[in-house]
Amino acid sequence: MKITAIETHVCHARMRNWIFVRVLTDQDGLYGWGEATLEWHTRAVVGAVEDLASLLIGQDPTRIEYLWQMMYRQHFWHGHGIVRATAIAGIDIALWDILGKVAGLPCSKLWGGPVRDHIRTYCHLGGGKMEDFYETSSEDAARFADMATQAVEAGFTAFKAMAVPPTLPLEGLKPIRTAEKCVAAMRNAVGESIDIMVDCHARPSPAMGLQFAKALEQFGLFFLEEPCWPEEIEGLAAIQAAVATPIATGERVTSNSEFRRLFAARACSLCQVDITHCGGFTEARRIAALADSHRVGLAPHNPQGPVSTAASLEFGFSQPGYVICETVHEDVPWRQDVVKEGFTVEKKGRLVRPNPRPGLGIEISLAEIKKHPFQQEIPQQVFYTDGSVGDW
Repeated sequence: MKITAIETHVCHARMRNWIFVRVLTDQDGLYGWGEATLEWHTRAVVGAVEDLASLLIGQDPTRIEYLWQMMYRQHFWHGHGIVRATAIAGIDIALWDILGKVAGLPCSKLWGGPVRDHIRTYCHLGGGKMEDFYETSSEDAARFADMATQAVEAGFTAFKAMAVPPTLPLEGLKPIRTAEKCVAAMRNAVGESIDIMVDCHARPSPAMGLQFAKALEQFGLFFLEEPCWPEEIEGLAAIQAAVATPIATGERVTSNSEFRRLFAARACSLCQVDITHCGGFTEARRIAALADSHRVGLAPHNPQGPVSTAASLEFGFSQPGYVICETVHEDVPWRQDVVKEGFTVEKKGRLVRPNPRPGLGIEISLAEIKKHPFQQEIPQQVFYTDGSVGDW
């Protein structure tokens, strides 16, 4: 069995271009799907996949660890930069999909079999629609409360909101009180039986992140995400030590050595490794083992396309430390037209039951993808009150 081609198929989904990777083999009808979506870097990732393909054509697709080592190490520059790691991930996920099909087993059974009967999911407010989740001002507390209620009515028992406004490295009480009012409105709307996550999007400095964490602790958040830059490990550790709220981070970390430093510093309680950015299943499984050894839970970052979601769920069914799966379901109205999924979702509670099909259990429609060709992503930018550049 040999790899004969590696294709990329780009599907424009408004804020992101989904980059689907298909690895073809010389066996009739045998191929695998992966995803390598990286917003605002679409052309770079497509080029990186093409560069990596030259290493893999003619190789046995079931030698996954061997091929991963080649992709990571053989071009002199190690493959942990975000573009290369994402390209590796798309190919790696597809290789595991192939292996599952060869074995006639879901990917989770290749890694020891399901460790749970279902996976709980959470949504973005507004279902991930760009205008609702990313562009609703945190000063509009009533709108946040309405969207929280809608999430619960849709069956979710947990949701995430961007309720923290962008701030300069140091500001006064106004943004703190704005975030407090916003989260209070959501908590009052849904009660204490629903879990609320707040995403800071790594916008605050460690000093401001600490203030937000302390102010929001009273609301019993399920987690507070990226209260400062992920590179600020000491800052994250100080925030985690100061509050009972679990701190979540890791979506922008791409190598197990960086995760080792993060976990050793006790800088988080929840690891948000992104399977499509860290080098795929092969590296994610190593990161999960590190997290488990530090008793850090897993909740992979997953706001991308449907292959990423299927991958996160297969991974979750095999990982003891997996807590919850991030999902978006209304980012584009035609999302489900692109994919046929093997897993099933129960509307009440939004619980996912295991996929019984081989590999990832999905099929992607090339015809539907062609309806949404590449377009430059809609820019998302943040500027502070004084006009200086902030973090989106």
